[in-house]
Amino acid sequence: MTAQPALLDAAGKVALVTGATGGIGKACVEMFLAAGASVVATGRRAVQGDDPRVLKLALEVTDEAQVADAIAKAKARFGTIDYLVHMAGMVGKGRLNEMPLADWHTVVDTNLTSAFLLMKHAYPILRKPGATVVLCGSSNGANGGSYLSGAAYASSKAALVNLTRYTAKEWAAEGIRVNIISPGPVDTPMLDRLSDTQHDGLKAQLPLGKYATAEECAGGVMFLCSSHAASMTGTNMNISSGLVMDR
Repeated sequence: MTAQPALLDAAGKVALVTGATGGIGKACVEMFLAAGASVVATGRRAVQGDDPRVLKLALEVTDEAQVADAIAKAKARFGTIDYLVHMAGMVGKGRLNEMPLADWHTVVDTNLTSAFLLMKHAYPILRKPGATVVLCGSSNGANGGSYLSGAAYASSKAALVNLTRYTAKEWAAEGIRVNIISPGPVDTPMLDRLSDTQHDGLKAQLPLGKYATAEECAGGVMFLCSSHAASMTGTNMNISSGLVMDR
């Protein structure tokens, strides 16, 4: 039997990660660095740390000019991008009939339009066999969500799955793989706003009875970027403690 490579050997590779200031995005940055990659770490807030392999950029992912500039700076610093990992996002909340149109646009632009902008502008330097895109969906995109996440969040995350599938087909001939992870509830500060009763009710819906961790979700990203997933594209990887099993 041929020896299998480590989960991800990213020596000499470059990853651009959005949402790098916390949660899954931050865990992805740490894992890429551990795998030997250089990282373009972006966030609305300043990215912490002083590792020389990290290019830290402030980025509003809904602003096309900023997205284009971030890609240009990544190319100027590292010459290429091998992994585009889009973990930035936001939730909405409240009932659909009470949601202001501006709030709808903010959530949809942050979760969905941003992915379009990043892929559009990264495409010229992603255009090579082995390049990988990983987007971040949600179990809410499969099960319809609830008032805790809101209609715009559930709708935008569902749309990301089809954007993934469409782009995977369009870019397959050039060897670019496009996949998506869909976490369920993740043990990050985003859940701190829930009451103890809400936590108990949410965990009761999870067959495994536990929240996923940011590191577990980032591990899924590393797998999708690795050679182990070389035949996977257009895939939606559920990391939901069993909340979603049929998609």
